[in-house]
Formats: sequence, structure tokens, C-alpha cells
Amino acid sequence: MKLQDKLRQQEYDKIWNSYCGFLDLTMEEYMNIQSRLMKEQINLWSSCDLGKSILKGKIPKTIDDFRQMVPLTTYDDYADILLSKQSSSLPDSPIIWIETTWEGGKHPVKVAPYTRSMLDVYRNNVTACLILSTSTEKGKFDVESTDKFLYGLAPLPFATGLFPLALGEEIDIQFLPPVKEAENMSFSERNKAGFKMALKNDVEYFFGLGSVAYAISVSLSSLYSSSTSNGFSSLLKCSPKMAMRILKAKNRCKKENRALKPRDLFQLKGFMIAGTDNKYYKDDLEDLWGIRPMELFAGTEPSIIGTETWTRNGMYFFPDTCFYEFILEKDMLQSFDDPNFKPKTYLMDEVIPGEKYEIVLSVLKGGAFARYRVGDVYRCVGLHNQEDATLIPRFEYVDRIPQIIDIAGFTRISKFGIQSAIELSGFKVEDWTALKEYNKDQRPFMHLYVEINKDSLTMTPYSKEIIKEILSTYFKYSDQDYRDLKKILGMDPLEVTILKNGTFNSYRLQFQKDIPKMNPNHYEIQALLAIEKEYRRERMVK
Repeated sequence: MKLQDKLRQQEYDKIWNSYCGFLDLTMEEYMNIQSRLMKEQINLWSSCDLGKSILKGKIPKTIDDFRQMVPLTTYDDYADILLSKQSSSLPDSPIIWIETTWEGGKHPVKVAPYTRSMLDVYRNNVTACLILSTSTEKGKFDVESTDKFLYGLAPLPFATGLFPLALGEEIDIQFLPPVKEAENMSFSERNKAGFKMALKNDVEYFFGLGSVAYAISVSLSSLYSSSTSNGFSSLLKCSPKMAMRILKAKNRCKKENRALKPRDLFQLKGFMIAGTDNKYYKDDLEDLWGIRPMELFAGTEPSIIGTETWTRNGMYFFPDTCFYEFILEKDMLQSFDDPNFKPKTYLMDEVIPGEKYEIVLSVLKGGAFARYRVGDVYRCVGLHNQEDATLIPRFEYVDRIPQIIDIAGFTRISKFGIQSAIELSGFKVEDWTALKEYNKDQRPFMHLYVEINKDSLTMTPYSKEIIKEILSTYFKYSDQDYRDLKKILGMDPLEVTILKNGTFNSYRLQFQKDIPKMNPNHYEIQALLAIEKEYRRERMVK
């Protein structure tokens, strides 16, 4: 029976237990589900050609065997089979292939197969997110089949394109604009069309990347102001309820001497955001819409794995999507420094509050990925929560692994991508390091510290603004996602600092090591800048 049928029969307790019952699990019950489903997956995965290619003749019988025999994997381990879409080599037949960027400037795309069983789990968990986005306490929610959803998602073949399709199997919620129309529209066209439809007939839900949701909200505010200033011609196109709401909103904003915001026109039931850097957008989004967004986490390879509840205080991982393992942050960092180091992994019932972990996923229900380092870091914020009466761990998303600079959920800038842009620019760069930082408005950007050959600077005295402009051009040339940051979000995510010649070498001599190319920590950057400052002072004295 679909959610829509259960709503019609007012089976609210059954609905909650069916979709959100995982929140009532004890730790033992949670791990029993993990264990049962993982044993099923081991049988499927170990007997397929993909599994055999990684196991190299080994045959795991238990979960412990599996964790010992299967090495930690990355997309490189699957690329040959998945990129050529060799369905017969997989644990189960895929129904659909989802696509995303692999590594900007190096690999165009990576694809992930979804089986029917995976899609069934995805559908149930997406429905749980819909319910929880409207909940104010355990068992209380407000979902109706007449509700409308503002379409702020990338269409298929991207993972977010699954959301309206999966939800459509449970309930006839209307998307604004309709999905089939939205798929053929640009980002800007979707926003404008959705806004016009919402003004006519209201809207109850909004879902998108946190950064994209913010960009849409700001642009809609200006569109609202423009549209609602067109007088009665605009009001005649709206329902009587919306016309009255618009008039009241205009009067309220005029009295308060402020710009019109989406919350003045709409009272959302549910607001969901995904992606990275969400914590830097939540407060602004709450101010714009009058409702705190609920964060969930999904990815191309694992699908949707976690969601917050009505408390908006940490995400819980669905027990039936993936089998979860965790690498301590210190072991993660050591594994990047020493490729021969094999980090220990911990299970869900072994995590410690306050610790940061790189997550390792084995996709259940016939998924392709096993012990997969998807590249995300989480912090465990608690093992139980009195506020929402849960007895299982909850997490907050921290960021991508240090080898990747992800800006607002759009980019995967790697060492290779930065080096490629530098080489294309023609600058004679002696050395560089890059890290993710945040401006005074808590918006992320990439800060590139470069040391340029002194002779080339003498011949052509480039300013940091010119260097930034040229490098940005080549980042956009080699990385579509980087290009979209400016096009869709209006962001220029690059800052450049030029260091004096000899700074990196002085750092190397003083600390007997190189500063990391990607995301050095605060103390390493401060040491580099202190060396550069001293180097400048010595040169001035001379």
C-alpha cells in the first residue's frame, strides 16, 4: 500500500512506523539489520565478476572475513567495469545508471548502478525524509497528496533526479514545474517557472543543495518584489488566497521597511537541503523562509543514507541503505601520507562522540560498491538523544576528505586540477598550496598560495588580481562544475596570495618536510606565512 493510500485511510501510526520506525531501534536492533543485510550482500557481491576481481580468489564467509579480505576501495577499483556499464559483471541487474563528476579536469564522469531493490529502499527513505521534514515531534507530521513541491533539483542522470520519481511512486505530490518540463529547462528557467506556478497556487515543500537553495531564495526574493509590484494584473493570475497573501505581504514589508522574502508569501511545511557546506547556509535560509531546513545526506554511489529529525540536531543513517564502517581522522590522514598504511575501521556500535571519521560504505541490496571510500568526513555528535528519544548514533557532516576542495557542493577540486590550471596558465610557479577557507559571510572559497619564479615576475610584473583572473579562466575551462559556481551561484571561489621567492624552501628546511599541497591545517599555514613575513623583513634589512 502506497503512502497516499495510507493517508486516505488516516493510518498515521502505521505510516510513522513504516517509514520512520528506524528511529526507535536500539543499537542491538540496528546492528542486527546491518548484519542480516550485509550477509545477503556478501553472497551477491562475492560471486559476481566485479567482486571476484577485487577478492582475487578469496571467498569470505562472514562479515569479519569480508572486512579482512576486501581492501578499502576507491572508484579506480570499479572504473573499468562501471564506465563500460558491464551489467552482467555486477551483483544484480541495474535498473538505472546515475552520473556525477569524478574528478574535475581529470576524469569527466563516474557512473553508479541502481538495482530495483536499491530503488525500493531509496523510495522508502525519501518518503521518510518527506515525513520528517514536516514533523514537530515523534509521530506528528503533516503530509497531503495535494501538496506542491518547488523543483530545485538537478534532473537525471544526476542523483537528485531520482527524488521526484521515487516520491511519485508513493504519493501524487505535484512538482513546480512538472518534472518532465523541468528536465528540459535551464536552472534559471526552472526557477522562474516554479515561482510563477507557486504564486498562483502556493507551495508546501522545497528541496535542493544548501547553496543552490540559497541562490534560488535570493533570486526569488527579487522576482517576488518585481512581480508583486505589477499591481492588479499580477493578482488576477493568482488564486484568491494567494492574492490576499500578496497584498498582506506588501503592506507588512512596507511597514517594516525591508525587502520581501519568500516567508512573506509562503508557509512551507517541509524544507530539505543536501550537499556540503550546509551549516553555513542554514541560518540565512531559515530567515528567508521562516522554517529551519532539515539536512539529509545523499550521494551518487550510496544514494540517500541519512537525515535529521524534527530536532535538526544531527543526522541518523538509514540501516538498510549501506553497511557503515568508519576510519578515525588521524588514521585517515596517515593513510594519505603513507599509501602502505592500512587504517582500522570501526562499526556503527563502536563510534565515539566528538570524533571525526571518514566514512566507508558497502552498498546493500545488490550495490556495486564494497568498503568504498566515498570521500566524506563526519563527526559523531552523540550515541543517543533525549530530545528525540533515539538510541542510535547521530552525525554531522564535516566536509570532503582533505585531498579534495569542495565548494558549496559543486566542485571536486583536486591537486591534479589545480596543477593543470597552473600549467595551462603559463605561469612559472615554483610551489603552491591550496585550502578551503571562509569569508566574513561564512561563504566557502579556495585560497591558493603561490610562489612564482622571480625572473618571470621581473619580466612581467603580474598582480595577484591578474593571476587570479587568468587562473580562474583555466579552472573554468577544465572543470564544468567550477564554471557552474559562477553561472548558477554567482560565486567567484578563488583567492590568490603571492608569496616571496624562497618561502616554501625555507619552510621545507625549517620543518624537514613539505607543506601539504591540499588543505594544510591552520598551524601549517600560519607557519608558512610567518616564514614569509620574516623572509620579507630580512630582505628589507639587507
